[in-house]
Amino acid sequence: MNCQVLLFAAARDLANSERIDVEVPPPVTAAAVLDGLGRQVPRLLPLLPACRLAVDQAFVPADFPVSAGSELALIPPVSGG
Repeated sequence: MNCQVLLFAAARDLANSERIDVEVPPPVTAAAVLDGLGRQVPRLLPLLPACRLAVDQAFVPADFPVSAGSELALIPPVSGG
């Protein structure tokens, strides 16, 4: 399944892109999407363990099933003052 993942903050900078299309074989889970991102954009590998995947604007666990047409977003850690 083709998954389009929106990128933010450090992930966007490392990938030099606002979004990435990742082809993920079934079963498509949040963990499988993250694995696909790491394979497609190796520069993201050091950051991925600290990131969360959001599906349809909600954080999900690694085993969460991803459906076609879902909005996916990679959210890296953020800090503020």
